[in-house]
Amino acid sequence: MKILLQLAGIFTLCVMSEGVAALLPFAFPGSAIAMVLLFLGFLFKLVKPSQIQESSDFLLNNMAIFFVPAGVGLMECFDRIRSSLGPIFVICILSTVLTFAATAYTVRLVVYFQKKHRERRLRRG
Repeated sequence: MKILLQLAGIFTLCVMSEGVAALLPFAFPGSAIAMVLLFLGFLFKLVKPSQIQESSDFLLNNMAIFFVPAGVGLMECFDRIRSSLGPIFVICILSTVLTFAATAYTVRLVVYFQKKHRERRLRRG
């Protein structure tokens, strides 16, 4: 029962974010809005991680289920995308490398700022 209540809360947040996305004058994914709303809920202590821990663990452990419809969709239209497999493969490789690079440099930047902040705090004593 606890997991169902937690899932209901998460899905309510998702429905609310889709409503916000529909009200915006530009296209923006509701899932991204839901993540921002959840982050703000954590930030302002409106939501505690323990309140959604079990359901989020369940969803993460069963994430493969969410890829089945996409895989079936790809198999159904494989004849149409067969001629574009080369460019799709190149795009996937390039976007993966760019994502790795952006993540690595972001982590380096965050570590740099944390180190500077720690040094300033130590100097103030």
